[in-house]
Amino acid sequence: MNLIAIYRCLCDESRLRILHLLQQQPLCVCQLQAALRLPQVAVSKHLAYLRRHGLVAARRQGQWMHYRLPARRPRELDLQLQCLQDCLQTHAVFQKDFERLRSTAPRCAPVATATSATVPTDRE
Repeated sequence: MNLIAIYRCLCDESRLRILHLLQQQPLCVCQLQAALRLPQVAVSKHLAYLRRHGLVAARRQGQWMHYRLPARRPRELDLQLQCLQDCLQTHAVFQKDFERLRSTAPRCAPVATATSATVPTDRE
């Protein structure tokens, strides 16, 4: 993954908001939908775009898909995510996303642990 491809992924506000939330913890689509206040189809399309470009990884657990940042990521992506984290700490939209995430109970199964039965959908 090169820097230009990373910036193409980061040039959308919704994708920035998704990545910002995923820097904190893995989340399912319903959690992202509630935090971002976006329709499920919009969240899913952004996640598919990010996944196709290697910026997120997914794991199916029952009927739910849980998304996270990839375990092994290029240095260029790590640097951009660090910059994103630093720049957006005080931005109101991103703060509200976190507040909504904290106040919303997940409707999905909890993120799998090492002993849970899960089906990875990405190779790492």
